[in-house]
Amino acid sequence: MERLIIEIDEELCNGCGACIPGCHEGALQILDGKARLVGDALCDGLGACLGDCPQGALRVVNREAEAFREELATVAQPKMLVSPPTAPGCPGSRVRMLGNPSLQPSQGFQPSRSALQQWPVQWNLVPVSAPFLEQADLLLCADCVPFAYADFHRQLLPGHVLMVGCPKFDDVAAYSEKLTRILQTRTIRSITVVKMDVPCCSGIAALTKRSLSASGKNLPYAEVTVTVDGHLG
Repeated sequence: MERLIIEIDEELCNGCGACIPGCHEGALQILDGKARLVGDALCDGLGACLGDCPQGALRVVNREAEAFREELATVAQPKMLVSPPTAPGCPGSRVRMLGNPSLQPSQGFQPSRSALQQWPVQWNLVPVSAPFLEQADLLLCADCVPFAYADFHRQLLPGHVLMVGCPKFDDVAAYSEKLTRILQTRTIRSITVVKMDVPCCSGIAALTKRSLSASGKNLPYAEVTVTVDGHLG
């Protein structure tokens, strides 16, 4: 059968092992100094390991492969993790659907209730292959916004897939490259950029527009500005 599965670029892989903790099925192992896919049936193809590779050596491809067998993965996982990675990974970057409903701002709910529908949310950690990106309304958010705007979960987040980053301190070129790949390979319905009303934050809108142009896509686009005292600008 043809399905999505992990592929490893051996030339890029340096054997650091950062991807190992991100693979909860035990499909990856460091062998002969390189990360290896030890069995097609162990890989679910969701790409939870992608964000952990500092070399960009992992990607999800569509090819002929044995069907994923969850029962084998459960058995294999402890064995695959016996050989510890030489660099720390980030188990917290595992892709998860949180099960929160696609709440709309007009429905209203208690401020303490989260409207977040997916994980991870940090721009660097969101895999291009993440299933929640398909048919997504993207909310590209400067990371100061949720702290400044008290109604973020009630008014801005509902119904959106969130990607958070800082255009001042993070690698804007890497953000732009990833966003371009997302736009080129996934069916995105719309993009909303939420930024702070400070000069450095304009970079998040600029990189998004560059990515849109590079992707060749014409999508509904909106910008929202939040003032430093917590109001919509």
